[in-house]
Amino acid sequence: MAAARVEVAVEGRRLSLSNLEKVMYPAVGFTKGHVIDYYTRIAPAVLPHLRNRPLTLKRYPNGVESQYFYEKRCPSHAPEWVRREQVEQIEYCVCEELATLVWLANLADLELHPSLSLVDDILRPTVMAFDLDPGPGAGLAECCEVAFLLRDALSQLNLESFAKTSGSKGIQLYVPLNTEDVDYDHGTKPLSKALARHLESQHPELIVSQQKKELRAGKVLIDWSQNDEHKTTVGVYSLRARERPTVSTPLAWEELDDPDSLVFEAADVLARVEQHGDLFAPVVELKQELPDL
Repeated sequence: MAAARVEVAVEGRRLSLSNLEKVMYPAVGFTKGHVIDYYTRIAPAVLPHLRNRPLTLKRYPNGVESQYFYEKRCPSHAPEWVRREQVEQIEYCVCEELATLVWLANLADLELHPSLSLVDDILRPTVMAFDLDPGPGAGLAECCEVAFLLRDALSQLNLESFAKTSGSKGIQLYVPLNTEDVDYDHGTKPLSKALARHLESQHPELIVSQQKKELRAGKVLIDWSQNDEHKTTVGVYSLRARERPTVSTPLAWEELDDPDSLVFEAADVLARVEQHGDLFAPVVELKQELPDL
């Protein structure tokens, strides 16, 4: 039997949606229809963070408990109106309108992984990113402690930072740059590495700057390696492929004082945006200069 399809119009674009009742998150019965509804409603907040960026898809055709795959190359069956951009021999999808976001959700692209750069200048990051990842025996409380330490270190360099949950186990810090005179190899990568190692030296009982598993028990990894043109970090407002439909959620700094409250699902995030707006808006607006190393 052919899968049931629903024809819809989204801002003048025609889409054919399929399998809306397919369960993506079995633990809570969250379906593909719910995924599409979430991304449709969060679109005004998430689209500014995707616009003009190469997007890597992370697709879960049969839900979070089944196999997934990353897809850098924009699918050949993409509608002609989906923007595509060639970056280093790969033609990426670029999501800059609601119809494209709905189309991606219909592909079961549960997670959105945008580049830290824009398509027209892929060697220039618009942000510096830190992924705070707890090792065995550590958790969100330790990540919040490290987040405050990192925020204060950045502040001493006259750099403002913004926190979000990863939607998984940790916390991520973004430092907006949005300036022209910056690159990865001589800018964000060496500075983020130096900061991670400095904080590790100051707090060796809490922080580690290397990926080695044997070093990570009870500590938080400050993963500075995200600052690379070939890497992507899960985007703000992206769903995560966890047991429940958790979301990478922007935070106000005072919220990190209560780590137990920092797990948000799709409905929570929609309510937060309605109440507070986009707490991550400065990440695409604020211009800051990196200090000389």
